[in-house]
Amino acid sequence: MKRYIIDTNSLISFVTDRNPHQQRRIAQIFQDVARMKGMILGHQNVLTEFIHVMDKVYGVPKEEIKMMVRDFIAMPGIEVIHEVDFDMLLTYWPESIADLGDAIIASLCKTYKGSIILTFDLKFINTLKRLGLKVYKF
Repeated sequence: MKRYIIDTNSLISFVTDRNPHQQRRIAQIFQDVARMKGMILGHQNVLTEFIHVMDKVYGVPKEEIKMMVRDFIAMPGIEVIHEVDFDMLLTYWPESIADLGDAIIASLCKTYKGSIILTFDLKFINTLKRLGLKVYKF
């Protein structure tokens, strides 16, 4: 079974219309996961960043954000990860990956060997490839 690690921008693309192409692409992954053709790991840091962006950037009411997060974590095939392997994290941050949230995603990918990162961030994609980590080809 494929195991994906979602980053914040992919989750935001899923719930907003900011980029319909990205929304369609990530929606397909969610449909596959709901049919148990894979699983998505979402780190709690991704959810924290998601809440912040939806509140401060998109101005979504907090109650609506709360429902989005509840719906996400209740979906079949979704697992929320709370742990951080700080030894692994510190092999990436800040030298190879300056953004702490991105470094958490990379360290999670390394911890869960064989996982594929879901991101639309081109700079992050190039960094992940340089580090030999798997990135989903949208």
